Amino acid sequence: MQPSALPKHRGALHEAPRLVALNTAAPESFRRDARLIGLISTAHAFSHFFQLALPPLFPLLQGEFGVSWTLLGLLVGTFYAASGIAQFASGFLVDRYGARPLLLGGLGLLAGGTVMASLAPNAVWLFPIVTLMGVGNGVFHPCDFAILNANVATRRLGHAYSSHAVGGNFGYALAPIVSFALAAAFDWRVALAVMGCVGLVVLGILHTQRADLTSRRASVAHGHGWRDTVALFLQRAILLCFGYFVLQTAATVGLQTLLPSILHVGLDVPLLVATAAITAYLVGSTAGLVAGGFIATRYPRHDVVAASGLMTAALFLAMIGYADLAIGAIVPLLTLIGFAVGCAGPSRDLIVRHATPEGAAGRVYGFVYSGLDLGATLGPILFGYMLDHGQGREVFYAFAVLLILAVFTVVRVGRSLSPALRRA
Repeated sequence: MQPSALPKHRGALHEAPRLVALNTAAPESFRRDARLIGLISTAHAFSHFFQLALPPLFPLLQGEFGVSWTLLGLLVGTFYAASGIAQFASGFLVDRYGARPLLLGGLGLLAGGTVMASLAPNAVWLFPIVTLMGVGNGVFHPCDFAILNANVATRRLGHAYSSHAVGGNFGYALAPIVSFALAAAFDWRVALAVMGCVGLVVLGILHTQRADLTSRRASVAHGHGWRDTVALFLQRAILLCFGYFVLQTAATVGLQTLLPSILHVGLDVPLLVATAAITAYLVGSTAGLVAGGFIATRYPRHDVVAASGLMTAALFLAMIGYADLAIGAIVPLLTLIGFAVGCAGPSRDLIVRHATPEGAAGRVYGFVYSGLDLGATLGPILFGYMLDHGQGREVFYAFAVLLILAVFTVVRVGRSLSPALRRA
């Protein structure tokens, strides 16, 4: 079944009448699709930007507040735990009320929370602040994908998902640079305040384009009853997608959050090179996402593409942990790892789309992507604990095992959806 690939129809519900000044192009024109993809990618970029606004400042927080790596990992875990709960709940709200108010509210919580974090007198105060930020972060995937699926032409969805993911990676890549540069020039409090204020400006800009941020509601198909919703979530393909996100995200979020510390502690890599390695990983991942958009559009076996990318990354990560590599090889190898993970992204998102019934995009994406937040909650805590116990090299084995387990889930999803994937 491939209901989400059905052509758009006149009965699709929207949140508000279109403003002619903002929507002069035909409904499925390239210009309108490109503008909408740009808006959603920008929102996604800033959601990822705020995810990594605080972690690059952890060394400064550790020095000022005298806290352990485990506690800092727990701070990240708290953010993603709140995000996962909010993501699950927001899926229901998106299907019932539409995506726009949640999307704008989520960005407001992230940007406002970052400003509030700049005022924290100690580490304890950061926990309620990052909880609010996590709630804001949790709305983006249900909102973004509901808007894209409802408005972008089917033939451009592979590129839309690719651009969406590239926006997220751009936010990830930009945040450590901006955060550390502002902290070095001023201090960590000024850095957080400035980043939060920039986010509030972007929120104002997105609000002016709100007429484009529409989505379908659940009255088209699936109802909101608990029996229907539980049956929806218990579908084999959707459960496997949830498991995939738990495993894959535990590895990748742990990698991009703690990689400089892991390289420095586990492999005695100089901190400058270790910091460059995370940038190389994110650059490689962004390139992989662009390539993955073309691959997903041209090659219908999205399960094979996603599995191949993750298996390649797992083998290279195990190599870093096992071999005594020259320091000069670390950055190129992590670039390749990022590229392999990135290539899997658009195909992964299309697999979820094929499993999503019409009118249930918010709930399905909310449930499935809450697995992302669960993995992001557990990963940094586990890897922070390993670092505190001097197991920096062993962390790379843990990354590899998690990605290999994710490969098994995506292969199983592919088997259950293979007829739909081949017709895509």
